Amino acid sequence: MNRARIEENLFKGLMLISTVTILTCLLLILGTIIVKGLPAMNWAMVSQIPKGGFYLGKEGGILNAILGSLYLATISTVLSILISLPVVLYLNVYAKKGSRLAYFSRFSFDVLWGIPSIVYGAFGFTIMLYLGLRASLLGGIIAVTFLIFPIMSRAIDEVMRMIPAELLEASYALGATRLETAFKIVIRQSLPGILTAVLIAFGRGIGDAASVIFTAGFTDYIPYSLFRPAATLPLAIFFQLNTPIPEVQERAYASAFILTLIILLVSLSCRFLTKRFTKHLIK
Repeated sequence: MNRARIEENLFKGLMLISTVTILTCLLLILGTIIVKGLPAMNWAMVSQIPKGGFYLGKEGGILNAILGSLYLATISTVLSILISLPVVLYLNVYAKKGSRLAYFSRFSFDVLWGIPSIVYGAFGFTIMLYLGLRASLLGGIIAVTFLIFPIMSRAIDEVMRMIPAELLEASYALGATRLETAFKIVIRQSLPGILTAVLIAFGRGIGDAASVIFTAGFTDYIPYSLFRPAATLPLAIFFQLNTPIPEVQERAYASAFILTLIILLVSLSCRFLTKRFTKHLIK
């Protein structure tokens, strides 16, 4: 057996071990959540807000945290799209390749991506103090938008950079303007990647606790206003796990199961839409 074959078998074995390890970790996490969470799952968990003594094992549910997380993650994701898409389109359609502006922008995205979420929470809290806001749904939206904006921008940028330059040149040759090329060629070609970026950003936003603990606050009620505190599923899980009561701890795993299920449903929807839009791509 020659050296090339040995190296190939070695790396093939390492990739197989890595794959098995990742799948095992995933199954262990899901198994733990399901086994410990299903006994506490009932209709009241998803249809009621916490009642008096909920964190002591009495009646109630986490509807406030479910709706709070959906409000916060959805609005933040939409705002991030509205900010990210124009920036990335400018970098890939209008800015010159290799320009300092493009380099600095992409470098900034990388730096912002690596900043811990607690820093975004502190930054959002500083903005809230400057604006005179209290802990509220709006404060959480501000912090989470800052958190997921660089993630979404960098992901969309990588997808748009993979579009063949010849495709853009053909569009210009046919008389299309840069704006028409951006909307009719670039966005359409990168739409599956944009959907994936949205999924990544949404999952990060709905699952983060550090950025909202100072900004969104926590409440047992459903937020009917942007200026009211909002509960989130990660914080609900954290508070329930901190209690010494076994029944409440089981509810924490049930809450984790609900959070995982929401992300799974969003992921499956994104996969469906991605396959649908991929059919219309020019390859």
